[in-house]
Amino acid sequence: MECRKEKNLRNCPCTWEYCDKKGICCECVKYHLNNNEMPACFFPPEVERTYDRSIKKFIEVWNSMK
Repeated sequence: MECRKEKNLRNCPCTWEYCDKKGICCECVKYHLNNNEMPACFFPPEVERTYDRSIKKFIEVWNSMK
C-alpha cells in the first residue's frame, strides 16, 4: 500500500509540532495504540489541543456526545 502523506497532511488535525508521524497514518495509529492512546484524529479539536490522547479520555469524550 502506498502512503499518501501529502494528502493525509491536508486533513491531519494533530497540533503537536514535532510529530514525525504526521501524515503517515499507519505509523501514527500504531504508535498511539502501543502507548494505550488514540490518535489526534479521533478527538474533537478542543480536546486534541490538550494532548490527552488516552483511551480513557477517548471513551469519556465520546460517551458525553451520545
